[in-house]
Amino acid sequence: MAAHKHDHSTSHAHSHAGHNGHSGTLLVALLLTLAFAGVEAAAGWWSGSLALLADAAHMVTDSSALGLAAAAAWLARRPPSMRHSYGLVRAEVLAALINSLLMLVLIGFIVREALERIGTPREISGSTVIGVAVIGLAINLAVAWVLHRGEQTLNSRAALLHVLGDALGSVAAITAGIVIVTTGWTPIDPLLSLLVAALILVSALRLLREVVHVLMEGVPLTVRLDAVGQDLATLDGVLRVHDLHVWTLSSGTIALSAHLEIRNLADWPAILAAASQAMDTRHGIRHVTLQPEALTGQPLLRATYPPHPPLS
Repeated sequence: MAAHKHDHSTSHAHSHAGHNGHSGTLLVALLLTLAFAGVEAAAGWWSGSLALLADAAHMVTDSSALGLAAAAAWLARRPPSMRHSYGLVRAEVLAALINSLLMLVLIGFIVREALERIGTPREISGSTVIGVAVIGLAINLAVAWVLHRGEQTLNSRAALLHVLGDALGSVAAITAGIVIVTTGWTPIDPLLSLLVAALILVSALRLLREVVHVLMEGVPLTVRLDAVGQDLATLDGVLRVHDLHVWTLSSGTIALSAHLEIRNLADWPAILAAASQAMDTRHGIRHVTLQPEALTGQPLLRATYPPHPPLS
């Protein structure tokens, strides 16, 4: 955001809702996921099933994702400091970015291995695949339930996305095992692995797009910038609104800064209170920073946003 030098006094209206950490929930999910990943990897290697190996690899990335999410949740609770005036609430956004990139790496591994196995089918123990995959699916659903009950943030959603993708992998492994046991057709194993990779790719790209939007300080998707500007401009005593910026600090925390041109600085306390209440009730924005600029001698007209040229 561009820096501006002003001689006017700057007023702030801040209301921080406590960022309730959920590292305990994420830690439970991490332990459940990690405990089964080794078992599934060994079973996949022994049975020769790519679907199981892919599911095990996904569980390993789940473990790293959940570990990052737990660490980020802990960091996000740390208070602001002299070096980080907003605290470390952006840690969860960085963790979500790393998680989405890990998913893309995993997808590349699954696709490469699946294409090799389609060309060179391998013998697979279907009964082993079914038994292990059923247990894996139960664990994935339990982890997803734990995460769903916790606080819903961009970071926890990234972790939940990993787990749901892993549950799809378990379903694919079960299906592959059933087909192999009943028909003996082993190419079903890599084919279903490709299907799961495609489903994970769609979700990973959607999450990555949202994370990049937050890091680029884009206007939150739930907020209309023109509506915010219009609500500020139509407040009693406001002549014009400019330098309006709305961005996301972290999941559930939206920040706003703007310059309001007013006729008389004596009216500023009432305008500030009205603006803060309007932003909270109409747009869910509680972190508001507003700069008053007095325009003496200007006619008090009802303003609009986007702003018109200054009144002459």
